[in-house]
Amino acid sequence: MEDKNEINVLDELNKGACMGKDAIHFILDKVKDDDLKEELNRQYSKYKEISDKIKKLYPEYNEGKPHETSAMNKVMTWYGIEMKTFTDESTSKIAELLLQGTNMGIIEGRKLLNHKQTDPEVEKIAKEYVDMQEDAVEKLKKFL
Repeated sequence: MEDKNEINVLDELNKGACMGKDAIHFILDKVKDDDLKEELNRQYSKYKEISDKIKKLYPEYNEGKPHETSAMNKVMTWYGIEMKTFTDESTSKIAELLLQGTNMGIIEGRKLLNHKQTDPEVEKIAKEYVDMQEDAVEKLKKFL
């Protein structure tokens, strides 16, 4: 059985988790602060964990696979990071960029929670996604 709300929420959450993983992957080699590197590796693991949960749950609602970020979005993310860190690769600048992206993820996640009625399992993953990102914001603030 195909339920469009569940599919939509899972797809959007998975795209957000993939975007988070991509951003961390693209910026990690610029990070000089060991504590920030450790935090980003922790966040990457959390994004991967959420994406894995989505992939496991997705077949209950759809035969396909959850949507991921497109090649174009990956290129744009990489390019944006490169341009915004071209003259400033400081820990503060990197934390600022990551905070901006994480805040966009929180906004999208909250919209999904507030405006989409879904099964409890899907809602649980959405809450986990938003909670993880809100926690990341608090941890990234100390690197500004």
